[in-house]
Amino acid sequence: MGRPPKNPQPQPELRPIDIDRSSVSQEVIKALTQSFFSGGLLPGHRLPSERQLSESLGVSRSAVRDAIQSLGLLGILDIRQGDGTYLRGTGSNFLPAVIEWGLFLGEKRLFDLVEARQQLEIILAGFAATRRTQEEVDRLAELIELMRDPDISSEAFIEADIEFHFMIAEVARNGALRDVLTSITGLLRAWMARSISAAGETRSSFQEHEVVFEAIRDKDSRGARAAMRRHLSQAERRLRTTLKDDPSTYVVQSGRAGNDSKEQQ
Repeated sequence: MGRPPKNPQPQPELRPIDIDRSSVSQEVIKALTQSFFSGGLLPGHRLPSERQLSESLGVSRSAVRDAIQSLGLLGILDIRQGDGTYLRGTGSNFLPAVIEWGLFLGEKRLFDLVEARQQLEIILAGFAATRRTQEEVDRLAELIELMRDPDISSEAFIEADIEFHFMIAEVARNGALRDVLTSITGLLRAWMARSISAAGETRSSFQEHEVVFEAIRDKDSRGARAAMRRHLSQAERRLRTTLKDDPSTYVVQSGRAGNDSKEQQ
């Protein structure tokens, strides 16, 4: 008789899912991640088998398999061929991976965060205009020139866009506001990406960024705040239009999460 494990790992507490067929995989994703948050499974531990999860949740094994593959693409699960599926990393890296893809945010929560981001970035833009150095202006100018290039790849535009916003937060020299903005942006990235891609307004987004830059360059604090307010108002409009046209944007699409995101702000 084999020895029992000294420290048996906890098993996630899962309840049957009652949903329509089209959203089964998405609901399995939510059920699993909520279980992880509750401590039902610790980082580094192995998930129950597909059969066990299927029985616990009352869904097909294919739905469980799709959900696991999606969570693997997000970097939340480590799928080891022939050895099972494990919760990846530590609690500190698990949370950002989940929230970046917006697995838990509904409409009300989403627009609460949009509003909070707007207020923070308006304040930070005003601070940046009065506190920037010439070296920092030059770096912001480089990012603007990257975004101006009509031949720039989507990936490169996205990186320049994200860096532009974070650079302004650094230039503002308020660590507390910067850290709060970083957390909020992590929650909103997936939606910002999808909304600007769906709306087809990359050029408009660039022009909005350019006006913000010019005000910061000219040390125009009031102008920087106004330009950032206009930019983020347009960003919210794009987001609302996208959600109105395609409400499924709220949910991570099973098996496509790694390909659908275009992280622009």
